[in-house]
Amino acid sequence: MIWIIGLILDKLAFFSGRVRARYYLHLLGSHGKNVHIENGCSLNAKNIFIGDNVFIGDGAKFLSSSAKIYIGNNVMFGPNVSIVTDDHNINTLGTLMINAHEKMDGDDQDVIIEDDVWVGMGVIILKGVRVGKGSVIGAGTLLTKDILPYSVVTNERITSVLTC
Repeated sequence: MIWIIGLILDKLAFFSGRVRARYYLHLLGSHGKNVHIENGCSLNAKNIFIGDNVFIGDGAKFLSSSAKIYIGNNVMFGPNVSIVTDDHNINTLGTLMINAHEKMDGDDQDVIIEDDVWVGMGVIILKGVRVGKGSVIGAGTLLTKDILPYSVVTNERITSVLTC
């Protein structure tokens, strides 16, 4: 009897995850074919544009208020990846940061992930970064600057650039 209850709960969890993923796809700026979004993701979706054959792992957080996130074709994201395109204004002297609501030039910048990129677990990609085609970003890496095509990067250190 317990196994039947477990089976029912498992099916309900699968169904609710599929519904949530379809809801996220509906909210995106645009998306291609075969886009898979795992459970526990948070996508600020209106500014996100995704190509074909994209997998987004559990717990991903893609946050953007005015800048955009562009994800190419054939891209894989491991679990708990974060992309943040916005920053706070810290240049207004005499104003508490929590009260500094106006944005300065450069506070918000697009993030671009080109085709055929693999982004490992726990990677954080900050505003203004372009990840070049065919790159691999190792788990736990913090990206603050552009990555050349066909690079393998771990913790902001380029370990190799593949040549074709």
